[in-house]
Amino acid sequence: MTPLLQGKRVWITGASSGIGAATARTLAAAGASLVLSARRVERLEALAAELQAQGADIQLEPVDVSDRNAMAAVGERLAALPGGVDILINNAGTMPISPIISGRVDEWERMIDVNIKGVLYAIHAVYPGMAERKSGHIVNISSVASRVTFQSAGVYAGTKHAVRAISDTLRKEAIRFGVRVTDVQPGSVATELPDSIGHEKIRKAVKDNMYAEGSPILQPEDIAAAIFYAVTQPAHVDVSELLIRPLIQEE
Repeated sequence: MTPLLQGKRVWITGASSGIGAATARTLAAAGASLVLSARRVERLEALAAELQAQGADIQLEPVDVSDRNAMAAVGERLAALPGGVDILINNAGTMPISPIISGRVDEWERMIDVNIKGVLYAIHAVYPGMAERKSGHIVNISSVASRVTFQSAGVYAGTKHAVRAISDTLRKEAIRFGVRVTDVQPGSVATELPDSIGHEKIRKAVKDNMYAEGSPILQPEDIAAAIFYAVTQPAHVDVSELLIRPLIQEE
């Protein structure tokens, strides 16, 4: 039986850990050729070696998604590949949450640069080619925070609300090109995101509560499975949104 993603090229941003790495493993096992991007080159190389040992076709494109020019250069290289990119997994993100009163402006700007601009730069890199080929799928990883807000997460939630709005608008625009768009909205997932919280009190509170060791929250593989479901549906099926919470999470 032919693997479901055989012959498909998938670009994953934020692929060096967490949801990105889990998705790479899941889609590679389904036969996809992968382009992996992240800032941490050593982590990317280790993941690539692991997947190549299993027979996967891997290309590395280390990049900071907030760097507009670097992302444009990656887009040019990907556009030159035979068939371009079939599926984009727009996963890179950061979550240095803090109370707004704390005024951590550098962290606000980093979230906006990565979580919003980075998403747009990746879309811009592949969407025109998909539209021209009348085929493609863009998967944006937002958050449950795209629907609700939490104390100390105002700016982060704002960026994820933006991703949800961008995703739904893009979905409506892309229909005429045969391009599908999916917005995946995870709740609490056991990733390294809490490590990006610079506010010591908030970081400790997050890790001691929902992210405490042994807490029954989502695993990166849970989100990878949801992404796999979305991208393996028949061409006429558009899984527009997937909201996925751990059972213990109320909001």
